[in-house]
Amino acid sequence: MIPLATRMKLADEPPRALTLSQPAPQPVLKPPLKWAGGKRWLVPHVRPIWERFRERRYVEPFCGGLALALSFAPEQALLNDANAHLINFYQQIQTGLRVDTPMHNDSAVYYRYREQFNALAQNGGATSKQAAELFYYLNRTGYNGLCRFNKKGAFNVPFGKYDTIHYADHFFDYQPTLERWMFTAGDFAAMRLDPTDFIYADPPYDVPFTQYSQTGFSWDDQVRLAVWLSKHPGPVVLSNQATERICTLYAGLGFDLAYADAPRRISCNGDRTPAVEVIATRGITQDD
Repeated sequence: MIPLATRMKLADEPPRALTLSQPAPQPVLKPPLKWAGGKRWLVPHVRPIWERFRERRYVEPFCGGLALALSFAPEQALLNDANAHLINFYQQIQTGLRVDTPMHNDSAVYYRYREQFNALAQNGGATSKQAAELFYYLNRTGYNGLCRFNKKGAFNVPFGKYDTIHYADHFFDYQPTLERWMFTAGDFAAMRLDPTDFIYADPPYDVPFTQYSQTGFSWDDQVRLAVWLSKHPGPVVLSNQATERICTLYAGLGFDLAYADAPRRISCNGDRTPAVEVIATRGITQDD
């Protein structure tokens, strides 16, 4: 029992504020792959919109390198891509991917592994752990992080000739985040959406190079995507190169347009002039 004098002294003292320890903010995971046309630069432009709808499911029809998804870290996400090899890589991370394939920055090794990867892809092994490891190696070692396939579905990016390359031996840090997300491979129109989903769409640029996957992405696909997005009742954000026909297409479907200078990291002629990118939004003006 506390003595009376002590109790009186304690009663006279002002209450002390409790100091509660706050959990340290989790570091943002960087994209695990090098990705041509990656959108990390776009995060500050899209984040203020996303924060208004953070409680919703986050959806990307063209998830690519996961730059925005990893930066926003949504609790729920539906992430799709036409590149089934990319999706297999992410699905392998979900189960805890350790890289057992020896990796070397060597042209002979590169072309041997590229041949092995294409053989797996054509003989039923595209969804295997080995295919995911080889895809990662080709991504890190190939030219400029390009992901390109010919019409037969064979990966055909040449050796990259880097001085040094850091290869990860596991992706355990990514597993807790990716395992709560759903990954699908296929056409965007086959995705099963909820009316309240927040969609961020980053399709292939409206440029001549469209062989990102075996099927490519034509102007007809650009139009089909724009119409599909315009029918979604929830919030939508799209980014693409601001060509005249892309801007006309989205403005005609009732999207609000804004513009930003995108860094140009890959150019066959050495041109590094920023490419103007359009950010088209729809369904984000309501109070939520």
